[in-house]
Amino acid sequence: MCRSWTNQYPLPISRAAWFALTKSLRLVNRTGSFDVMSTNRQFSLDALRGFAVIGILLMNIIAFSMPMSAYINPAAWGGSSPADMINWAVAFIFVDGKMRGLFSIMFGASMLLILERAKDQGHAPWPLHVRRMVWLFVFGMAHYILIWEGDILAHYALCGLIAYGFHAASEKRLAAVGMALISVNLLIWTLILWTAHVMQAEASASNLADAKDQFAIMLDALGAPGGASIVQDLHLYRGSYPNMVTARLADVIPAQFTMMFGFGAETTSLMLLGMALYKSGALTGGWSRQNMHRWAVFSYLFGLPISAFLAWKIYAAGFEPLLTAGLVYFGHTPARLAVTIGHLMLLLLIVTRPTPGPFLQKIAAAGRVAFSNYILTSLVMTSIFYGYGGGLFGHVTRAQAYLLTIPMIALMIAWPQPWLRGQHYGPLEWLWRSLSKGRRMPLRIRSN
Repeated sequence: MCRSWTNQYPLPISRAAWFALTKSLRLVNRTGSFDVMSTNRQFSLDALRGFAVIGILLMNIIAFSMPMSAYINPAAWGGSSPADMINWAVAFIFVDGKMRGLFSIMFGASMLLILERAKDQGHAPWPLHVRRMVWLFVFGMAHYILIWEGDILAHYALCGLIAYGFHAASEKRLAAVGMALISVNLLIWTLILWTAHVMQAEASASNLADAKDQFAIMLDALGAPGGASIVQDLHLYRGSYPNMVTARLADVIPAQFTMMFGFGAETTSLMLLGMALYKSGALTGGWSRQNMHRWAVFSYLFGLPISAFLAWKIYAAGFEPLLTAGLVYFGHTPARLAVTIGHLMLLLLIVTRPTPGPFLQKIAAAGRVAFSNYILTSLVMTSIFYGYGGGLFGHVTRAQAYLLTIPMIALMIAWPQPWLRGQHYGPLEWLWRSLSKGRRMPLRIRSN
């Protein structure tokens, strides 16, 4: 996850989305079957998770390769050629926030699946869940300090603890609480953006250096070009590894508070949405293809035109920082949610086909080792871009950075299937499971 803040959903949209979602969850009882084979259910979840972890790279590549401000505002860094602008626009319309949302939905669904298995095996789900989230938090903190400041694992662990409180709720209640949390996060971002505009007015009306400095800090946090953080990032990530670790060690605790304040309600809400969709059968082949197709078409028809219009509006305004932040963090919210659902339903139509082909099998394998793939991506990308490796940080354009995702995605797809022929889990999945259960779990598959 990049050091940018998530956009929120307006309250009227939240109510409309809640109504539509709960209505569909009721309708699915008449349009789909819930008697899905366990293997088919697991394959669907694995494949969706595989697409999500690959898709996240398409946005994280910007934060790997250049100052974090470029993730929020393309005018901050990364080039301004037609190729760069096209890459930004395509990512904004189809990827930005959507893959993160998809990954959050899948985290919630996978969490519920694990809790169900624990209950079926006669284990108390809460202690196991706490151990899993505690160890995930530890992994996340280590990832943040030692590898990359864009870690999302620690944040997911905290939100996962909150989401547990609703795991036994009905689909309708999960959807209701999810939309309420999104609205809470909207209020938080309304306050942040309102504060920025007040600070702008004070800086314009006052000759006090302090007012101007405070507004400059706010603009910098919102990704404004020329901000002090850009210079700091360039100096830090073109430098030595010990300096990076020292800087991240000082920031790691404040970063978790910032993440929870800016992202926590939305991340938790999407996890709850994933639980609701899982319980309804949507993620495991329980919805009819007609129902999934209807949702995909509706979501895309609503979300894509709005996203495209906002991309044009931001570009036409010359990426003015406050306007860009307002449209990204507020105006894009309903469209982003709609496109996320559209992506989810389109992928479900693909992964729930009766006979998945070799490519889908590879994607599902990538999803089974999503944790390992996520960390592998950080290791490879930081080694390419940071000063202790290839030293390309800040030296590539946006378009060039996206070219480097091609071999990385190929690697993410290539290694899991051969590995899983001889092992039960991915390497980090095995370690996480062993630590959570307090005993060494079998890794290798024994031949008969």
